[in-house]
Amino acid sequence: MIASLKGLVTKKNGSDAVIDVHGVGYRVFMSQLALAKLPELGSETSLWIRTVVREDALDLFGFATQQEEELFLALTSVSQVGPKMALNVMSGLEVDDLIEVLRRGEVVRLTKIRGVGRKTAERLVLELKEKAKLMSLEGKPQPSGSRPATTPAGDLISALVNLGYKEGQAESAAQAATDRLGEEAAFELQFREALKILRG
Repeated sequence: MIASLKGLVTKKNGSDAVIDVHGVGYRVFMSQLALAKLPELGSETSLWIRTVVREDALDLFGFATQQEEELFLALTSVSQVGPKMALNVMSGLEVDDLIEVLRRGEVVRLTKIRGVGRKTAERLVLELKEKAKLMSLEGKPQPSGSRPATTPAGDLISALVNLGYKEGQAESAAQAATDRLGEEAAFELQFREALKILRG
């Protein structure tokens, strides 16, 4: 599968662009916000790519950053939200703003995006609110006095502390989650388990 492309922008359309890589033109679907940020025609660009294979097509979806790609994957994990709908949602708000809207559960603001009805907005919030909290933590400085996140356990404790829990509470919940699920469990699963423990 194609994971990234580096080439020349040869065409921009309403929902996609053509990237020429050594003489081969790849049609890449992108959000309108991402398309607007592409350099002018003939200039070089680098994109993260997610390849989606269907019975009748093989489509490429492009992103300027890994965070943008991760948000796309999160959106398409929601029931009844396909790749094109995900790009439509991402066309309505900048990545950081969209993550924050999901984190806060702002259904009304999501419905203001063209093509997003209330039921879709409610599903997005219901299924992505916790995941958005994790995504919003990425790149934020760690509070002073908290444990360095150099291990999976440290990452989990740091994430919980950043959500407002005391370090002692976070350590206990992280340990309990690890005991229940095992050290090899995915971070997201351990994070959710720790939150359940903290919320009783």
